[in-house]
Amino acid sequence: MSDRLRVAAITTVYYPKSHADVIVTKFLKGWSVDEGHIPADVEVVSLYIDHVMENDIGLRIAQENGVPVYPSIRRALHAGGKMLGVDAVLLIGEHGDYPWNERGRHMYPRRYFFEQIAGVFAESGLSVPVFIDKHFAYDYRDAEWMWARAKELNIPLMAGSSLPLCWRSPFLEHEKGARIEEALAIGYGGTEAYGYHALEMLQCMVERRAGGEKGLVSVQCLEGDAVWRAGDRGLWPHELAKAGCAVIADKPDGCMEDHAKNPTAFLMQHADGMKTTVLMLDGYIKDFAYAARVEGRIQATEFYLQNGSPFAHFGYLCQNIRQFFLNARAPYPPERTLLTTGVIDAVMISRYENHRIVPTPYLNIMYPSYDVMPFRPAGPRPSGACVAPDPPDKTG
Repeated sequence: MSDRLRVAAITTVYYPKSHADVIVTKFLKGWSVDEGHIPADVEVVSLYIDHVMENDIGLRIAQENGVPVYPSIRRALHAGGKMLGVDAVLLIGEHGDYPWNERGRHMYPRRYFFEQIAGVFAESGLSVPVFIDKHFAYDYRDAEWMWARAKELNIPLMAGSSLPLCWRSPFLEHEKGARIEEALAIGYGGTEAYGYHALEMLQCMVERRAGGEKGLVSVQCLEGDAVWRAGDRGLWPHELAKAGCAVIADKPDGCMEDHAKNPTAFLMQHADGMKTTVLMLDGYIKDFAYAARVEGRIQATEFYLQNGSPFAHFGYLCQNIRQFFLNARAPYPPERTLLTTGVIDAVMISRYENHRIVPTPYLNIMYPSYDVMPFRPAGPRPSGACVAPDPPDKTG
């Protein structure tokens, strides 16, 4: 038996460029970062795929790498034995043929998956680290249950988006304890799926403010012309929006109002009095950016994702997951993802219920930011191994 860390991969689907592919496949063949290619020094010993799509590659990749595919989560965690047989778990509950509910939430079975994982831990009397891709669940009540269950069983958790681990141009990292007065994030794409990414990007920056995060008291979603009217009334800061758009390199001539025909805004009121905003500007940009006013001065940075192989921002994510699996300590607070899970849930409630302000006293989630910076790129764009071809790929 190998002495390498044994990992179970629990996935919804596994097709090209799905989150299973850009994470689990890297755990099989290694990943690229600017500094070089990092071989996978852990062993994926089991795989569960909730449903096999017509364009599935997971079964072939598993066969070519000698990874057993199991018909249930329980058996995947047993990995051929009768009790828990792995040292860590990847829970990749993104993509797949699942319904949307009346609030527009894509009903990925992340709580259902986690409930079974926790059940195996309970019957085994042992818990191992679990990484949960993106937000905890589509319903915040499910996320609260997952959080409480993890506390009950002492399950080490890491979760979230790859956005906090991508390239920043110009590089910006707030000092812990920074006097951030207000902040705004810019994104694009679907309100839930990509709005969540924008929230994680925003939160990874503002959690570093003096006093740390104190939670949110209200959330509102606006759409269409109501977004521009709210800006005119001072409900979100035009100066920060202009600064955020300015650092995005790839955009057309003209201003956001000329191109974003159906914008979306998330307006957040934090418990310590700070206000934050997310502007989703589909049709104008296809990148993410952040801007803040810090002690009266505006600071802004573009968050750049690599749109194509080797999807190296996921390489940086995998490197942080690997370290978490080895030492059972998340490189950044999982409370961040619990909070952003609650915010996107409130956004979708507001959107469904005539864009009303949603009070969120239940999001009284208080936590400090990290002291040691997670492993991530320091440059403005992918370089080195991140732009070179991957090593010969025999896994698809």
